[in-house]
Amino acid sequence: MDSFFKTHQYLVKHVCSPVRRGLMDEIDWNDRLIGIKGTRGVGKTTFLLSYAKEFFGEDRSCLYINLNNFYFTDHTLIEFAERFMKQGGKVLLIDQIFKHPNWSRELRYIYDNYTDIKVVFTGSSVMRLKEENPDLSGIVASYFLRGFSFREYLNLKTGSTLPAYTFDEILSNHVKIAKAVTDTVTPELHFQSYLHHGFYPFFLEKRNYSENLLKTVNMMIEVDILFIKQIELKYLHKIKLLLNLLAKNAPGSPNVSQLSNDIMTSRATVMNYIKYLKDARVINLIYRQGEEFPKKPTKVYLHNTNLIYAIKSGESDNLALRETFFINAVYKGHTINQGEKNSTFLIDEKWNLRIEQECNNSKTDSDRFYVSDDSSEIKSIPIWLFGFLY
Repeated sequence: MDSFFKTHQYLVKHVCSPVRRGLMDEIDWNDRLIGIKGTRGVGKTTFLLSYAKEFFGEDRSCLYINLNNFYFTDHTLIEFAERFMKQGGKVLLIDQIFKHPNWSRELRYIYDNYTDIKVVFTGSSVMRLKEENPDLSGIVASYFLRGFSFREYLNLKTGSTLPAYTFDEILSNHVKIAKAVTDTVTPELHFQSYLHHGFYPFFLEKRNYSENLLKTVNMMIEVDILFIKQIELKYLHKIKLLLNLLAKNAPGSPNVSQLSNDIMTSRATVMNYIKYLKDARVINLIYRQGEEFPKKPTKVYLHNTNLIYAIKSGESDNLALRETFFINAVYKGHTINQGEKNSTFLIDEKWNLRIEQECNNSKTDSDRFYVSDDSSEIKSIPIWLFGFLY
């Protein structure tokens, strides 16, 4: 146990988190079982260690463990939790939970029998904590950690403390909000760099960002999809080929029959692979209002603009970049469907928005908002402002 505490103390002491993530204040830390999902590379480990540092410091009642440790090849989580509890432990932070067999069953046992312990664990975005793990039904509080928003990136780059706004606030008060932001910083100076390398926190590391991101995408497919979904390794190439074909056409409507021929598998398997890529947060799917999987999406986008530059080498027009950014920014807490009446997107089944590179204000009408690079008209919203939703 001492070796775990030594590792914990070292990691907490050296954790570097220049931006305090908003999720820290969204979580109800009174819950006894908390699951934090997120795509690979968004900083789940850093988030756990930052929580330990902020709320516990050097207090040994909190302990971070990573299930990559070989100790857990012949010890159960139940055994470890019991030992931890007997030494005064109160909060157990578990990273890489899916690496442990029977993890959900053991978490249930800990929850039911060691009521003085709170467990916070991280998992992959493809995991369906409640739907696929009945042991956790009704007891786990599930949250999702996303990559950096443009607001978080801007605050980091400029040393500002600009607040987040709701979608309703941006629609109804965007002129005043945009002025408050531009009176403090010049967001346009940083927006393009965010589109290229601002979503994943590892842009702070002194490594080639695109190469690092490509490695991360491969890990998403090889571990988050193949391992967790228990897909045989021989199908890895088919999934990677499918992603490449979708990326080349993004944003576009997928021809499932052609994709089926291209990767030599059934249409149903193609649709399942597309769903897995969405769950892994590699792509986003847009449907008509009232439709969802297993229906064919109207359009497939890469999950964020950083992936466009990494996978497509930036081969995408400005409008596609901005549509991709918009979906990624608004995805949290809102539904996005194919737009109506020449609109690009329908948000929460009530707001039609049209994404444009330059807003032609003579075309504005009463039932549609326009979103463009830089505008201040009543019905036209600067695209970067949607990066302030979290």
